[in-house]
Amino acid sequence: MFLTISTTGTPERPATDLGFLLHKHPDKAQAFSTSHGTAHVLYPEATAERCTAALLLEVDPVALVRRGRGKGRGGAPDAALAQYVNDRPYAASSLLSVAMTTVFKSALRGVCTALPERAETPMPLRIEVPALPASGGPGLVHRLFAPLGWERVKAEPVALDEKFPEWGESRYVRLVLEGRLRLADALRQLYVLLPVLDDAKHYWVAPDEVDKLLRAGDGWLAEHPEQKLITSRYLSRRWGLTRQAMEALELVRLAEADDTEVESIDNAVDETTDTEEKPVPLAVRRRAAILDALRTAGASRVLDLGCGQGQLVQELLKDARFTEVVGMDVSMRALNIAARRLRLDQLGERRAARVKLIQGSLAYTDKRLKRYDAAVLSEVIEHVDPERLPALEYAVFGAARPQTVLVTTPNVEYNVRWESLPAGQVRHGDHRFEWTREEFRGWAGKVAERHGYGVEFRAVGPDDPEVGPPTQLAVFTMIPKSATGPDSTVTQESTTAPKEAKAA
Repeated sequence: MFLTISTTGTPERPATDLGFLLHKHPDKAQAFSTSHGTAHVLYPEATAERCTAALLLEVDPVALVRRGRGKGRGGAPDAALAQYVNDRPYAASSLLSVAMTTVFKSALRGVCTALPERAETPMPLRIEVPALPASGGPGLVHRLFAPLGWERVKAEPVALDEKFPEWGESRYVRLVLEGRLRLADALRQLYVLLPVLDDAKHYWVAPDEVDKLLRAGDGWLAEHPEQKLITSRYLSRRWGLTRQAMEALELVRLAEADDTEVESIDNAVDETTDTEEKPVPLAVRRRAAILDALRTAGASRVLDLGCGQGQLVQELLKDARFTEVVGMDVSMRALNIAARRLRLDQLGERRAARVKLIQGSLAYTDKRLKRYDAAVLSEVIEHVDPERLPALEYAVFGAARPQTVLVTTPNVEYNVRWESLPAGQVRHGDHRFEWTREEFRGWAGKVAERHGYGVEFRAVGPDDPEVGPPTQLAVFTMIPKSATGPDSTVTQESTTAPKEAKAA
């Protein structure tokens, strides 16, 4: 089995940076033992202008059979000849995917301590696989890779025998991919799609394969048009696991849609102003407003209630002033996705000690939520049935009682500015309601009064003079007991526009 990865460079960014990203020195030929043979990494060319890394996997087919793991392609156990005479040593398959995780483990994770900014930057890549089984033909190869940002996808059929063209084409193709992608993204795509095209795996597919698929498919699989086929084939058509993975991917898609589907209209740039800078997405502005409010409040121990996929938790961990971050969600699948996003199993000891993910419902009081500086409910309350809001209110403001509570929710008045949103329709199918500014202020004011908090309102996103901002933020601050009294609740507008509103 053979795979090559090539890139080009400049004097400022030499192509040999590929060696840093792969953690394999271009001047060395290295060999690595795998469970099914030996993997070799070598560089046929390594100059500042062009660099190519090659992965050569030597498979021992006899050892493969003797381990009892050769049945993925050979058919019935008594098909002795098929067990020993097959394409396993030559054609790219799940064996090559597993070898990639052994040899390019850090590169798959996008980790490069020497050149971290290079690892995060798309680079010109050419990837070639000389012999790739393509169950579905060249057409399927294009359908799998073309949506992933490759500028050129070439799947050239390999003849059964060049001396006898009348025999026709084999089921193998020579794959060439060219485009500008992050190296980690390209490797993850190959890790998933090589066994998908082969439509077979050399090992028994256990439940942990779902986690592997979701981890490698992060950022591209949830929106892929061939998601169902990829998921089914990768999991060897085990329908229970396929259904579990599809449900998790749908959760990812819905969570991303909640932040981007309707808001994408806000990010449109006038076609006549090519030099205009693309506006910041509303979801990013929302997280920036929350972080700004938490820093202003001096919070260090923070709860993210209804944390979903963990985007806010991820941002909080980037700031060392937040010494303890707890994400809570009612959905275990959402927490699993958040754990993969945060790479909890790979965090260093100090950083891992700062974060915790827990399952729980805001419909009930929870002693685990007590004694924190701040709690965040970002785009949460609109997903709760109105009759359950009093229970949520008591669980957060009455029982947990953090010093600061931040609540964000859509402003329904702004919906008329979304040209893509039909009149009278809420922004997301799971929203139980969407409030006007007056309705939100009325609810927040009563909550503050009942539980001894002051409340301040801030705009998130462009503050339209007619319909207000797309997102409204309430900052609740606990009033000291000495100041509490019948008229102690403070309700006010923010006198200083938040940074994200100014930018808008």
